[in-house]
Amino acid sequence: MPQRPAILRRTALALATLAILTGLPPGVRAADAAWPSKPIRLVVPYPPGGSSDIIARSISQHISQALKQPVIVDNKPGANGNLGAELVARAQPDGYTWLLCDLGALAISPSVYTKLSFDPSKDLRGAAMLAYSPHMLVVHPSVPANNLQELVALSHKQDLNFAVTATGSAPHLAGVELARLTGAKWVYVPYKGGVQSVQDTVAGQTQVLMNGMLATYPQVQAGKLKLLGISKATRMPLIADVPTLAEQGAKGFASGTWQGVVLPAKTPDAVRQRVNQALTEAIRSPEVRSRLTGQGAEVVTMTPAETDRFFAAERAHWQQVVQAAQIRLD
Repeated sequence: MPQRPAILRRTALALATLAILTGLPPGVRAADAAWPSKPIRLVVPYPPGGSSDIIARSISQHISQALKQPVIVDNKPGANGNLGAELVARAQPDGYTWLLCDLGALAISPSVYTKLSFDPSKDLRGAAMLAYSPHMLVVHPSVPANNLQELVALSHKQDLNFAVTATGSAPHLAGVELARLTGAKWVYVPYKGGVQSVQDTVAGQTQVLMNGMLATYPQVQAGKLKLLGISKATRMPLIADVPTLAEQGAKGFASGTWQGVVLPAKTPDAVRQRVNQALTEAIRSPEVRSRLTGQGAEVVTMTPAETDRFFAAERAHWQQVVQAAQIRLD
């Protein structure tokens, strides 16, 4: 067998030496071992002020310090998060473009949109899970209902405008599922993001809202929205006196906002692991954990593989809800 040229032998030796020095296994590319060597773009596919944006800005400085590179939070709202998601799906798979969003909402898109220009299951892969916060069922303070049963009864007597953060979003489908389980009747009013839907419910232009706790609880604390229940399987210690919606008659009902990070599908596994490590350390830091817990979010971390499995399970679950509700968008 002919010997390899000297330059190839020297290159192989250099890569093996670099792998040993960096603690990476043999076979890892030099470019991966050198990562990161430039700023990281953290895309949030929703407007500022929502749950994903709150978490992105909470952890960006920690990630920057850990990786010794600037982390730029880039809000790219539109099409229920799909514009920002497509941007990341089409980005170079070099570990410098991340998508932080509600993974449950992202999993819904293939079932809702007939002409989605990318496939989340094929074009994106999980890097890390960060946090979970239940949806809150809230109403404007003028609504004469103090629990789910009273709200359902009221919905049969008068029109109740249900603010939808975006058609086909996780809060929208949670409202659809809640109506199916309880017999409630809503008039769905779609918005282009959670912030405006919260603002209009506070203003009384809509009466009912299901939304992530991080973005909604401050309005409840301020007395601007009335909280009727949460979509968690069990009560939360932070608001232990608030019953779950399952307790109030929506048997088995649970939903919420699952914040995580995904990367372009062909991002090398070695880079995905390092992204996971940086994100996990950031979200578990005492400062970030304390802030999120105080606002009603639970820190939930997963490996890249576990994040992928969660994403697949969410797609299967919400596909059934979408098909039953016959929700389709162009």
